Amino acid sequence: LWTTMTVTVVAGGGPEGAIQFLAVGDWGGVPDPPFATPREVATAAAMGRVATNLGADFVLALGDNFYYEGVQDEWDPRFQETFERVFTAPGLQHLPWFVMAGNHDHAGNITAQLAYSHHSPRWHFPHHYYSLRLSLPGTNATARLLVLDTVLLCGGGDDFGVGGAPKGPLDAGAAAAQLAWLRGRLAAARHDRYVLVAGHYPVWSVAEHGPTACLVQLLRPLLQRHRVTAYLCGHDHNLQFLTEGGVGYVVSGAGNFMEESQQHRGAVPAGSLRFFFGPPTSPGGFAHLRLDAHAATITFLEATGRVLYRVALPPR
Repeated sequence: LWTTMTVTVVAGGGPEGAIQFLAVGDWGGVPDPPFATPREVATAAAMGRVATNLGADFVLALGDNFYYEGVQDEWDPRFQETFERVFTAPGLQHLPWFVMAGNHDHAGNITAQLAYSHHSPRWHFPHHYYSLRLSLPGTNATARLLVLDTVLLCGGGDDFGVGGAPKGPLDAGAAAAQLAWLRGRLAAARHDRYVLVAGHYPVWSVAEHGPTACLVQLLRPLLQRHRVTAYLCGHDHNLQFLTEGGVGYVVSGAGNFMEESQQHRGAVPAGSLRFFFGPPTSPGGFAHLRLDAHAATITFLEATGRVLYRVALPPR
């Protein structure tokens, strides 16, 4: 039951025929008072304005929800200090959040983050990995969003260099089960107009962490074979868009920190990088996605409200 968890999302306030959502990663504050960073606060306020002005049906949280070591239990005050009391803008008040775990979350208690789904009407984290079925209103078209746990798949890593890249899963059986689930879900999504896959670690990134070798090996071939529209992630603390093999790669990890390194620029396919934004003076940023009958439109926004980059990807 759990490994085939499917949630159906129907657009509410969005324009006719579209489903829309915000994607933000690495947004999880700090463990010391006041717990929310100025960048997280600015990003939260901007997300509220964009949800009101452009429309949004939900938020996709791309992991590292609580720095630096996750939460201890389902009553941990960090849920209030870093989530409930920060994302308070009117445009966000009634939006569900669909949550995944990042490497910093895995340093704490993931079961507690799953259990918090029963404490908050906004927090939806039904399983380590799960499927969202998205219905485009006013049409017969559907889309699929597959949410992964890339830490279970590839192993732990550290955002700030210590410990380096993932070195393989702690539980090879659990990793294989997740991969088998993903293959099955991708095959079952063959009639969906758009298929999005999301995980914390990047497949391709030019920034500090660079490509995740495990995902390049395991995930990239599946994304191409099943004509996945886009892969969304965080982990690197900036905004990026890359394209390769017909798949768009969205990095949205600018919710709490901002890093400008492009030290892995030579490690991605030639010509794949189309957009990069990571100035340390920036107040943060996130992505807005709009799926309609004609295109999947991805807009990168700074927390000032400034549109940084926009790209439209075709239906499958």
